Formats: sequence, structure tokens, C-alpha cells
Amino acid sequence: MKEFFFKLYERFGRHESFVLVSIVSSTGSTPRGDGAKMAVFAGGEILGTIGGGQVEYLSIKLAEEALKEKRSLTRGFNLTRNQTADIGMICGGQVEVCFQYVDGWDQSFLKLLEYIVTLYGQDVDAWMITPLIDGAAGRNVIYDTKNGLSTFFDETSKEALTDRLLGCFGGKPILTGGNPAYYVEPLIRSGYTYVFGGGHVAQELVPLIAHLEFKTVVYEDREAFAGKELFPGVYDTILGDFHALSSKISIGPKDFAVIMTRGHQCDYDVLSQVLKTPAYYIGVIGSRNKIAMTKERLLKDGFSLSDLERIHWPIGLDIRSETPAEIAVSIAGEMIMCRARLRERCTSSVPFDR
Repeated sequence: MKEFFFKLYERFGRHESFVLVSIVSSTGSTPRGDGAKMAVFAGGEILGTIGGGQVEYLSIKLAEEALKEKRSLTRGFNLTRNQTADIGMICGGQVEVCFQYVDGWDQSFLKLLEYIVTLYGQDVDAWMITPLIDGAAGRNVIYDTKNGLSTFFDETSKEALTDRLLGCFGGKPILTGGNPAYYVEPLIRSGYTYVFGGGHVAQELVPLIAHLEFKTVVYEDREAFAGKELFPGVYDTILGDFHALSSKISIGPKDFAVIMTRGHQCDYDVLSQVLKTPAYYIGVIGSRNKIAMTKERLLKDGFSLSDLERIHWPIGLDIRSETPAEIAVSIAGEMIMCRARLRERCTSSVPFDR
């Protein structure tokens, strides 16, 4: 989503009108789930994807028509077995797709994109709210945990929207009922991924997970391995002492910690500090022999068995990986799985201050 909105912002500066296409509801086995997006420009040029296949192909055609007619609409696609052959799909399920016409000179949408781009530089949770009035998309609103609503509401409207959307600000997109209906989708997730150590595996891992939208920070104690140029897509690099992490960073309950420093002692120094934080994910690279010795040492140093159960070790999914690139893929796979579990359990209480 970050790359999508940054590119969309760049294109919008040219005053090109487009249709924003979003999957707002899906059931069964569909190519992409709720929240998948693409923008369709004149001539059928597209940015992003809603999963490919016939649904995307038909959506592009509909978006081209909507662009010419300057209108917004929603359209459902039924992918049940009886209709599978007709559109070339075999997965089954239903999807509802929203087509939102955006004029290239729409200043309110430009401000929306500017706001989204700004939010990506902050550690916040943010959602985009799209009202659907008689099936047509209305003015988008951003809500984030730092600044609240991005647009003005009088107190009556604000309170009414609060009541309507209470419980909708969680880890998954939600389409409410009613008219207007509201499509509430997670836009930005708070939390960082701290990679401790900037060696060969880290240099393979960081570009991969950065592309997967993990906001990644590399922490190293060697200047030669702390340069941003080594880690395409990295959010930041920190040159610091492995013995004093708290002087540089504060690890929270949505943060991931990946420990792969230059040696066993440094790994232990980092791990013994990270275990005292509420980090959601803790992964440690190393052999089974190293892990056994580290467990024994942690227990002697006063850590409990429940502390040890928080650790993913050896880090990564068991895909028989050997090279640094393969190990990076196995780690990324495990992180994706754990992030999905985190999102499933994330909920928000009252989203607005009244």
C-alpha cells in the first residue's frame, strides 16, 4: 500500500483523472482479499492490482467506462461453481468491487494523498474510511491514532460517525451495512521491525521485508555494516552499543525483533534485553547446539520457561534453507504468518475522542 499511494501521489501531481478500484467485500476463495487496490487511468493504464485474472480484467473495463462517464459505482462478481466457466475462474467465492472516480484537479483528494504520504513517516495506526452512498463512493476520510479525523466534522456528525464505526477499527477491513455504508480499511500499521546485526543474512532479509511493508530498522555496532546503502528499503539504521539498547530504541508490543549479530555473545546480550520488553515477535538465528546452550544460560540468569517460549528459534520456517537468501525467505515467511496473527487479534475501542 505504501508504494501504491506514493506512486499515486506522484501521478496525481500531473492532474490525471483516474478510477480508484478497491475490493470492499469478499467471501470464499478469491484471488485477493478486502483492501486490494488499483488505479485505472485513461487508455487502460493501471497502477496496483486487485489480484489479476478475469475479475481484474472486467474491473479494468468497468473502470474505463466509469472514467469516461465520470461516475462512481460498486459491482459484485459471483465466482460460484455454476458461473466459473463464464469468467474463467476456478476459485469460487464472491467479491464486491468499488469504483471511485477521482478528478485530476480534485484538491480534497490531493490533500488526502498528501496526508497519507505524511502518515507513512510516523509510527501510527491509520485507517481510510470510504462512505458508500447508494453504492457510489463519497469523500474519503482518514483516521489515525495520533491526530484523529483528517477532515472537519461538526460535533453532531462526529458523534454519529463514532457510534456507527465503533468496533470497526481493527486489523481487518470492514464494510458496514446501511445507506450510507462505510468501508473502513487499515492503511498504516504501527510498529517497527528491529534487525540486530547487519551481516549477509540481514542484507538479504531487509530489502525483502521492507518490500513486504515491515518498517525495518537495522541496529549494528560496526560502522561498516550500518550504512543505509547496504539495506535497500530500510526505514533507518542505528549505530549503537549492543549492551545498551534502551539508550537508542524503545521496543513496544507491536514490534518485531530479529537477532542475528556477529557472534553468540552479542546475540545473548541483545536477547537478554529484548526479553524484558513487550516485543510481539522475537526471533534468533543459530544452530540447535547454540540454542540449547543459550536456553541453559538464560535459565541460570533468572529467565523463566515462559520467557523462553516467546522466542522463535531457530528463526524462520523449516524450508531446508541454506544460503543467506534462502534463510531470508524462511524468516520473512514466519514474520508474515506472525504479523497476520497479530492483525487478527488487534481491535480498537472508541476510535474518536468525543
